[in-house]
Amino acid sequence: MLIGVPREIKNHEYRVGMTPSSVREAVIHGHKVIIETSAGAGIGCSDADYQAAGATIVDTAAEIFANAEMVVKVKEPQKVEYEQLRPGQLLFTYLHLAPDPEQTKGLIKSGVTAIAYETVTDRNGGLPLLAPMSEVAGRMAPQVGAAALQKANGGRGMLLGGVPGVSPAKVVVIGGGVVGTNAARIAVGMGADVTILDKNIKRLTYLDDVFGPRIKTQYATIDDTESLVYDADMVVGAVLIPGAAAPKLIRREQLSKMKPGSVIVDVAIDQGGCFETSKATTHADPIYIVDDVVHYCVANMPGAVARTSTFALNNATLPFMLALADKGWKNACQDDVHLAAGLNVHDGKITYEAVARELGYDYLPLQKALA
Repeated sequence: MLIGVPREIKNHEYRVGMTPSSVREAVIHGHKVIIETSAGAGIGCSDADYQAAGATIVDTAAEIFANAEMVVKVKEPQKVEYEQLRPGQLLFTYLHLAPDPEQTKGLIKSGVTAIAYETVTDRNGGLPLLAPMSEVAGRMAPQVGAAALQKANGGRGMLLGGVPGVSPAKVVVIGGGVVGTNAARIAVGMGADVTILDKNIKRLTYLDDVFGPRIKTQYATIDDTESLVYDADMVVGAVLIPGAAAPKLIRREQLSKMKPGSVIVDVAIDQGGCFETSKATTHADPIYIVDDVVHYCVANMPGAVARTSTFALNNATLPFMLALADKGWKNACQDDVHLAAGLNVHDGKITYEAVARELGYDYLPLQKALA
């Protein structure tokens, strides 16, 4: 199979779909790989590194989209990219379609077969291709939130861990999954007063066992969520419903009851965000203020630590990418129900039920798509 990797063009997105080591694995499996020039510059990998691994370097993304049988990316295709996709071509990347009707429309129109990293599953009910970036984004959340808490950025002017004689900041993490657990880990390490909210008692028990007295856990009733959020200095939104839009946990009218200068870090913004006032921002312009509350809603947070993120992502995506290349998408999905769960779009139809329901499209069941 001819695999193509274009350079990412989303604002301050420095990750790349394949590392040189992933290219080498694909070549050993008998595949050809074409890489857009400088695609790996953001992770410190040169064109020469890719050539040494067996790739061919091409000058433009247009050559990738025109020739590749499978396009491997990191972020969802931008308009100029999805307009170049074509029927019979395979796209393997993050999509996050539920909050993005324009991209969804573009993929449907293109006729491409699109498999989304974020809905591929595993035998334990996890999301193995989302987890590495959730870990990165979760660990970044207290860092970027701490910067947003600085007075110059509109925050309360607080040091997250406080100092002797001065209390640390109160951090509330909504959601105890991969993002929330990693956010709590870093916030605790920075000395913050951390509480995790979740509706899953087993998960809260697990977190209590892992962290012990270093954090507090709380069942996420409406009353307790409001009480904790209103008293928080930083709130991390970390709730995910696979493939669907994130639930709006804090409404606009509740925002005014939060402390002036408090900070929201909405890690769920790729799926539309956990807060009614959330809107996607960029690394170039990451924050905005509503009702004196600072919002950090960058939609590609891991792109800021591109080298770490790319290698972590490739560790997870490589086996699935090789299966798709070795067997073709249909046989690979028939052989692996977990990879099949990643199929979101095929031949002009939506094949992921949550996306179809969210955006009002007819749903093509997976088994019919594979038939």
